Amino acid sequence: MPGSATDSDGAVGYRGVTACHAVGISYRQLDYWARTALVVPSVRDASGSGTQRLYSFRDLVVLKVVKRLLDAGVSLQNIRKAIEALRSRGVGDLAGITLISDGTTVYECRSPEEVVDLLQGGQGVFGIAIGGAFKEIQGSLSHLPAEPVGGVADPEPEVAGDGDLVGDELAARRARRRAG
Repeated sequence: MPGSATDSDGAVGYRGVTACHAVGISYRQLDYWARTALVVPSVRDASGSGTQRLYSFRDLVVLKVVKRLLDAGVSLQNIRKAIEALRSRGVGDLAGITLISDGTTVYECRSPEEVVDLLQGGQGVFGIAIGGAFKEIQGSLSHLPAEPVGGVADPEPEVAGDGDLVGDELAARRARRRAG
């Protein structure tokens, strides 16, 4: 595999240049994030002049998440807090979560019913899907009776000569005109 290497433990790693291309960031960003411990390469960190950092696939995923959060307008300070909250949960949980951001904070969507604000120490939040509520109400109303708006029951609907329902006086006139 081009751009990859193997350390003494047999783990596969990706050099910084490869990581940058895969994630879509500059080498300068990658270097800064590594030096400030935002995303530290887990295969091999730089240990002096001439050594290469090696990033794991998981590291590249975290780098991509950081980039997307930056693109969404989240501050680097808030991204650091979110990444730390994710790190504290362990490696296995990353694949099963979805991050949501409004550009200010970062939320973790654990399931359709559970969303957690990563920047507020795990504060639970909720969302309402308007489309889902719309469909739910439509379904509920489909078998329930409706009341007339004026409080008086509508007379039997008038049917035009072609079988169409006539809804108002103007429509009734048009229907009569068409019928002859």
